[in-house]
Amino acid sequence: MQFKPDDPTEAQIARDTLERYSGSEIDRFGSYLLLTNFSRYIRTFAEHQQVPLMEGSMFRVAHAPQYDISIIDFKLGSAAAALTIDLCSFLPQVKAALMLGMCGGLRRHYHIGDYFIPIAGIRGEGTSDFYFPSEVPALGNFLMQKSTTEVLEAEQARYHIGITHTTNIRFWEFNQTFIEKLRETKAQAIEMECATLFSASYRRKLPLGALLLISDLPLMRGGIKTKQSSRMIFDTYTADHLDKGIRTIGVFKEMLKHKVKGAFRGKSSQTDI
Repeated sequence: MQFKPDDPTEAQIARDTLERYSGSEIDRFGSYLLLTNFSRYIRTFAEHQQVPLMEGSMFRVAHAPQYDISIIDFKLGSAAAALTIDLCSFLPQVKAALMLGMCGGLRRHYHIGDYFIPIAGIRGEGTSDFYFPSEVPALGNFLMQKSTTEVLEAEQARYHIGITHTTNIRFWEFNQTFIEKLRETKAQAIEMECATLFSASYRRKLPLGALLLISDLPLMRGGIKTKQSSRMIFDTYTADHLDKGIRTIGVFKEMLKHKVKGAFRGKSSQTDI
């Protein structure tokens, strides 16, 4: 099939789609993105920054021009995560993104409320296969992860660094076959988006890292997250998690000013797929 000269380009379609899905004009997006899949996070962000919430057919967004940051609630799962990166990568003003998510801690010495920085994600979700062959690792952007560690060190926060297992199986805690396979991977955390985000952002040349909060310890007796414990986690850690995300973006900006190696944002590779 041949496109006619007046057919919309991929970039035009992506930007139009982002406006429809987010309910926001694309020129309102900041140069830096915070990504989340928790409505509590985006509501808290909007309240603290005193900015309006916008909602389209799929996402909710809020823009804080004083920080040049936009936050996107893309809901749940690897497919939504991939779509978010595919669309946002067509915004010429966007320079980097940071995922603020939660994960299950898989080590006995971890505690609920600890932070976890995934340097890589095991690609167990399938969506990342669209971007790269299976032998290509899913890695977070070094400069963004370095910025995150600097913030955590400066605040003397309790955190861990390691590999997360990204899965599409939400109810895996009751699947013994999956649990045995998970133990064999030696992953230190488990969640549902990071490997997809890392792969998609690397393909699209959009620097992206992640700062995760350990919200449960699913391999320990009584460690699976419940309705009650989830409420406690949101009440206790939401504001701090968001603050650390904003601070991380600030450190990243300073590193870019000094041309620290580790970031890239040239011509996006939309045509590479």
